[in-house]
Amino acid sequence: MKKVVIIIAFRDFQDKEYFGVKEVLEKADIKIITAGAEKGVAIGVYGGEVDIEMNLKDININDYDAMVFIGGGGALKYLDNELSYKIIQETVKAGKVLAAICIAPVILAKAGALKGKRATVWSSQFDKGPIKILQESGAEYVDENAVADGNIVTANGPASANEFGEKIAGLISG
Repeated sequence: MKKVVIIIAFRDFQDKEYFGVKEVLEKADIKIITAGAEKGVAIGVYGGEVDIEMNLKDININDYDAMVFIGGGGALKYLDNELSYKIIQETVKAGKVLAAICIAPVILAKAGALKGKRATVWSSQFDKGPIKILQESGAEYVDENAVADGNIVTANGPASANEFGEKIAGLISG
């Protein structure tokens, strides 16, 4: 059975992104392991509760088919760090599927994973900062809901969760 680690912030992950992606992947017979910066019950922006089964430091990339970073207000606070960058870089090096939705593609960009890749990210008419970070990191920003470039999948927010999940499932299942 294919296995995917979904990485969420301990507080303020985006509920719809997590639950939507998880549902799509589970329907494709993919086992989900939820990881975060600490174990316990993570709380989403809209109050969703998720039991974090694994600490980020315990992830062995070789045991999984993909790493998926979920966005939301807490993503940059809890996940934009050297440990996440190491996971991202190891995932790319191993040729596994790497995915991020909403604001989380910024983390991939800062880890160097989007250089030369087509990617998308959350932004608003008042905040184009995330797009700028992708571009400064060498990514080609594309204004689409979900983008797959090689083994990397990015999406721009909650409304794209199902399409994002389908692209991930398609890459994993071949």
